Amino acid sequence: MAKKHHPRRGSLQFWPRKRSKRSFARIRSWREQNGDGLQAFVGYKVGMTHVIAKDNSPHTMFKKDNIFVPVTIIECPPLKSLSLRFYQNSSDGSKLISEVFSKSLDKGIKKHIKFPKKEGKIPENFEDVRLRVYTQPRLTGIGKKKPETLEIGIGGKDVQEKLKIAQELLEKEIKLGDVLKDKKLIDIHSITKGKGFQGTVKRFGVKIRQHKSEKTKRGAGTLGAWTPKKVLFSVPQAGRMGHHQRVEYNKLSLMTDSDPKKVNPKGGFLHYGLVKNDYIVLKGSVAGPAKKTIILTPAVRKGNAGSLEILSIDLESKQ
Repeated sequence: MAKKHHPRRGSLQFWPRKRSKRSFARIRSWREQNGDGLQAFVGYKVGMTHVIAKDNSPHTMFKKDNIFVPVTIIECPPLKSLSLRFYQNSSDGSKLISEVFSKSLDKGIKKHIKFPKKEGKIPENFEDVRLRVYTQPRLTGIGKKKPETLEIGIGGKDVQEKLKIAQELLEKEIKLGDVLKDKKLIDIHSITKGKGFQGTVKRFGVKIRQHKSEKTKRGAGTLGAWTPKKVLFSVPQAGRMGHHQRVEYNKLSLMTDSDPKKVNPKGGFLHYGLVKNDYIVLKGSVAGPAKKTIILTPAVRKGNAGSLEILSIDLESKQ
């Protein structure tokens, strides 16, 4: 008799299904690169629209054709430097040994960020330096005042070159064009939408059983064997779903601009409003709801960027 088989219910690619502790992503390591300066930028997800673009890629079935492309717009107001953080390697990992704050901070920043009583100095011996920045959500229309603060890695040949770049950035405002203007492929670090407590059908894709099934239709057929009396971690069960940290690699950047009139539709974007600052247009979708904080980094994997030339952007009302 043939053995009955079915694909497993739900992917184990991400396990455990753990919810993020904060509303924006955490980047645990920064790649080594030479002289590229800041390695990330922060923006807010605006929403989606579509463009008509000419496909100039040499090896595609739509070569030289005008195609319909869904795009996501991310508004990126300028970042401000908060401090330089110096790290020393230890048996427990990187250890913060000193922090030097910027002298040109916003007037009301101390309401939102805790400052130490004593300010540090640039140490003689350190093995890594990172720039701590804060966002300016008040420049957007999302109705938020409290900024996000995060550390961003700095590219350089050695520690001294990193320190030189960091000192130049410490007292100035950082714009989107300084980091990602010429980048074709971009990695997206974001937090997905939270969906609350969900059952096994939505959470794992379990097949709905027939109407005469015992106990329940929308549930797993079995939780496992009688002995040993144990339920495996891989068995689909109900639970909280969403609000996970995810990374999307090699998203194609179609346009980086500072003129909001090119993308603002009539009446503004649903659940967001009007774009007021620099923005970036990415091909496809981005995880998370509108107004969610998105971290953009240069691509770490090799990939084919392709070539799409935007001919027109849809500006009709989304209402």
